[in-house]
Amino acid sequence: MSDRYIVPRRLDDPELIGFWTLDEFAGMIVPFTWGILGQHVFIGIALAAASWFALRKAKAGRSWAWVIHAAYWHLPAGLTGLKMTPPSHCRLLAG
Repeated sequence: MSDRYIVPRRLDDPELIGFWTLDEFAGMIVPFTWGILGQHVFIGIALAAASWFALRKAKAGRSWAWVIHAAYWHLPAGLTGLKMTPPSHCRLLAG
C-alpha cells in the first residue's frame, strides 16, 4: 500500500493498427493497394513487406518525425510537402 498512485507504463506507446504503427501501415498499404489494382497481388504483398521492413529499419527506434526530417534533407523540396521551411540546401540563413 505504499504506492498511492498508479502510473500506467504504456502511456507513450504509439497507436497501432494490428501489429503496425500508423506510418508503417501507411507505408504498407500503398504497394499492397497497387498490387490489388494492378492485379499483381503477390508482387504487391512482397513490396508491402519490403517497404515495411525498410521503414522499420529507417526508423530504428525513433519517432515517425525522424523519417520526415530525413526526407527533408535528402529528397527534393516538393516531395515532403513542407511549405513553411526553407530549402534544405540553404545552410546559412540571414535573419
